[in-house]
Amino acid sequence: MQAEMSIQLGNQVGAVGADEKAALIPHGLFGMVIFVIAEVMLFAGMISAFLIVKAAASAWPPLDQPRLPIEETAINSLALLASGFFLILAHRAFHRGDRDGMRRPMWITLFLGGFFVLFQGAEWVALLGQGLTLTSSSLGSFFYLIVGIHGIHAIAALGLLGVATNRLRSGWLSPGMFGAAEALWFFVVAVWPVLYLVVYL
Repeated sequence: MQAEMSIQLGNQVGAVGADEKAALIPHGLFGMVIFVIAEVMLFAGMISAFLIVKAAASAWPPLDQPRLPIEETAINSLALLASGFFLILAHRAFHRGDRDGMRRPMWITLFLGGFFVLFQGAEWVALLGQGLTLTSSSLGSFFYLIVGIHGIHAIAALGLLGVATNRLRSGWLSPGMFGAAEALWFFVVAVWPVLYLVVYL
C-alpha cells in the first residue's frame, strides 16, 4: 500500500503530456535556458559598461554620493544564497517523486526570496532618501539599472516558484514547469554575488 501511494505521488508530481515525456529536455526548461543565456549576455554588457565608467572616474564612488550599504546587503545576500540551497533540496525531492518532501523547501525558498526582494526595496527607499537617484550620478544610474533589472528577474522568478508551489499542492507539477521556475531562480541566485562584488565593493 505504501509503495503504491509513493508511485501515485511520483506520477502526479511529474505528470506531463506524452510529447514532454519524449523530450530529452522539457520544453519549459529548454525555453527558460535560452532566456537565461540571453540574460547572462545582458548583465555582462551592463557590468562591462559599469566597469569602464568606474575606471574612467577620478573618484569612485563619487564623493557627494551616499555609500552603498555593504554590510547589510552582505547579510541579505546570504538569505538569497540560502534560498538556492533549499531549492536544491526541493529539486531532489521532485526527482524522487516525493511531493511531501518538496513542500517545506519550496516554502522556505519563497520566504527567503521574498525577504531578499523586500530588503532590497527598503534599501532603495533609504538610498533615495539620502540623495542617490537615477540622475544624481553615474553610480546612481548604474546602481538602479543593474540592481533594478536583477530585482525584476527575482520578482518574476518568485512568481514562477509560487505557481509551481500551487501546482505542487494539486499534485500536477510538470518537469517543464518546475524546471523553468528553478532555472530562473538559480540564475537570480548565481548572478547576484557577481553584481554584489562589482557594484557594492
